[in-house]
Amino acid sequence: MSTVQDTTPSGIDAAVAAAHAAADTMATASAGTRAALLRGLADALEGERGTLVPLADEETHLGPARLNGELDRTCFQLRGFAHQVLTGVPFAATDDAAVAGAPPAGRPRLTRVRVPVGPVAMFSASNFPFAFSVLGGDTAAALAAGCPVVVKAHPGHPALSRATAALASRVVSAQGLPAGVFAMVEGASVDVGVQLVRHPQIEAVAFTGSVRGGVALWKEANARPRPIPFYGELGSINPVVALPAAVAQHGTTLATTLAGSIALGCGQFCTSPGVLVVRDDDMSQAFVQQVGEALAAATPHAMLHPGIRSGFDAGVQRVQSHAGVRTLVAPPHGEGAPKGRLFATDAATFIADHALREEVFGPACLVVTVRSIEETVAVLRAVEGSLTVTLWGADDDTADNRTLVREAERIAGRVLFGGVPTGVAVTAAQQHGGPWPSSTQPFTTSVGYAAMDRFLRPVALQDAPQWLVDSSGLV
Repeated sequence: MSTVQDTTPSGIDAAVAAAHAAADTMATASAGTRAALLRGLADALEGERGTLVPLADEETHLGPARLNGELDRTCFQLRGFAHQVLTGVPFAATDDAAVAGAPPAGRPRLTRVRVPVGPVAMFSASNFPFAFSVLGGDTAAALAAGCPVVVKAHPGHPALSRATAALASRVVSAQGLPAGVFAMVEGASVDVGVQLVRHPQIEAVAFTGSVRGGVALWKEANARPRPIPFYGELGSINPVVALPAAVAQHGTTLATTLAGSIALGCGQFCTSPGVLVVRDDDMSQAFVQQVGEALAAATPHAMLHPGIRSGFDAGVQRVQSHAGVRTLVAPPHGEGAPKGRLFATDAATFIADHALREEVFGPACLVVTVRSIEETVAVLRAVEGSLTVTLWGADDDTADNRTLVREAERIAGRVLFGGVPTGVAVTAAQQHGGPWPSSTQPFTTSVGYAAMDRFLRPVALQDAPQWLVDSSGLV
């Protein structure tokens, strides 16, 4: 693997200064200019697929099929944001005409616009070397909003990051834009990330990663003399509630589907289902056995790097050594790819111990058996915050189902009634972000076109001259 070298403090200062210098150019760039940049980046990624995918596979071992699909997704979202820009989304304005007379009935003319926040620090994720990395969704959203980006590369795929950054810089130059529109810094130590977040010319931070790392940087963002928004996607255990109605009708299919979701990507997805909630009846327990058999038969690939594997092993040990937990599927430890793990406990034990509600990043799931709708609600409340909650079998309009939906909406950013949580569509209606600890800003999303909102700050223009109103998007 390529050696990771920390960008020097002077190098970080230079990158942020260049981004600051380019901020006005990006903020005032037309829709056509921003869209051309986003589309140019997508075209360049596709043009260098033959080089980038093998490089990504060498560093991540995710396989050509997965990586080609992820590159396609990355290009799709870049072009999708370009379309949003061309349709005027980041330039939308709300205009309230003046009303003669004294307040409260009377008022001046007010035009509410949104302005780009300025340079954004973007922290790449390890588990998606294209879609959540150098030119991933956070970068696309910031550029679409009119903000320069300074990327902090992930040390898990440094060579790929450098190649992607070089590609991006060539596109920026070819389109006649300032070099500071895009920059990248790197480093394996925490110092690089901390300096980037502390830099007074950084105006917002986008982060995808661990709870520990995210919370540390979130604290840095809030400890600045002038705090800035920190949009962190952290950990999530994504409960799946399998109600008896769903188990009775589709149990075998759902068991296979769920096991596949747990093992997908070796469990290295932020939306991997980490908790399965079932009833204390024979049919539901037979369903759990089917999930275990399907998970035991799954063959996940190797984990991204030794650090993630070490964390997974420690998480498994924490759960399986708990006095109130039974082990259902636990193959012998091996040096290669880890096999799936399945554990079981009761509602009272799960609710009583926070350690059982911590994410185990990898192919592992904890079954929680409940005896009633009330216990199901108590389990969901104990979770506190999650990117997703899946409710299988809540199809009928009943009081119990309404209660479950309310509780699921209270703790999650996305509630599923079919399918599995792995796989997050890039679309205008998507919400990828939930209450703490799944994210630091539950009112925002890091996937989908509403992600632009994080980098656009509302401003009300009162009695503004018409030229300013026109240039703000309201013609």
